[in-house]
Amino acid sequence: MKIAVDAMGGDYAPGVVIEGLTMALCDFPAYDFVLVGPVAKLGFYLEKYGIAGHPRLTLVNADTVCEMSEPSAISLRAKRNSSITVCARLLKEKQVDAMVTPGHTGATVAATKVLVRTLPGIDRPALAASLPAREGRFILMDAGANPDCTPVNLVQFAIMGEIYAQYLFELDRPRIGLLSVGGEDIKGSGLTKETFKLLENMPLNFVGNVEADTVFEGVTDVLICDGFSGNVLLKGVEGLAKSTIFWLKRVLTKNALRLVGAMLAKNAFRELRAFGDADDIGGAPLLGINGICIIGHGSSSPKAVRNAIRVAGECVTFGLNERIVAKLNEAGATTAELGKRLAAEKN
Repeated sequence: MKIAVDAMGGDYAPGVVIEGLTMALCDFPAYDFVLVGPVAKLGFYLEKYGIAGHPRLTLVNADTVCEMSEPSAISLRAKRNSSITVCARLLKEKQVDAMVTPGHTGATVAATKVLVRTLPGIDRPALAASLPAREGRFILMDAGANPDCTPVNLVQFAIMGEIYAQYLFELDRPRIGLLSVGGEDIKGSGLTKETFKLLENMPLNFVGNVEADTVFEGVTDVLICDGFSGNVLLKGVEGLAKSTIFWLKRVLTKNALRLVGAMLAKNAFRELRAFGDADDIGGAPLLGINGICIIGHGSSSPKAVRNAIRVAGECVTFGLNERIVAKLNEAGATTAELGKRLAAEKN
């Protein structure tokens, strides 16, 4: 198996990426790697981490980098030889089995959608983020790839989310929930109401509408929504987590007695922090494209890069895309078939 790694992705590239790749070279002897980036700049880090000339590592030059502040389409228009675009091109040409990048999410979505294309029958790809719940975790999708969606998109997200949850959580029939403003099927927007009707007739373990205040209670394994709502929920949760840590530090350091108590509870706080440790997951897969693509957080650590590579390899071995296509056809959930259903309902 061969995996392309974007050396220039993330806030601390290329050092963090190459350190994570070094860990992966040791931990996953069955994988070969293609490191993509400005070769002249990478040499120092390859020497530093002792993997220069490694027999399972190939370098591919990419002259430019998609900066986090740049528009999504920059990778296709002005920077056609960026590290993200080169990775996507390698995936398109089947020179690699998967790609991993902690880089620009929008640029990655644009490059893979245009170059690699979507799986047969899939309209749009979706970003599947894993978030902590009271017991275990749940998958949020779409977490930001598609701000505007149709009922067809959301039904296909549910199909893809089910297959990913079968891999990630080892569940036969993961519970699928639809993010809405009320548990009843009559509540929600036009998008969620139409999607609800379609999901009811899909061969899925659909548990109905799920409100945001119950999401973290573990009521569903996969939460379906449009990318705008999903990204707002995701960023809101991240912001609340940061603020909670700030508030805890403030109240626990208010006096000496509390400070002593905090020191005694240090291991408990460490364990609590581990519940939301995204580094263990590594990255979020962009489901629905005709290849495996794992997108890491911009602030990914070496551990996160290593685990993103692990997830990429496991998704290939699991046959994630093949299972998605099979389920899509079994459920009659291709774009064409769902379009016919909606048209028939309106008539």
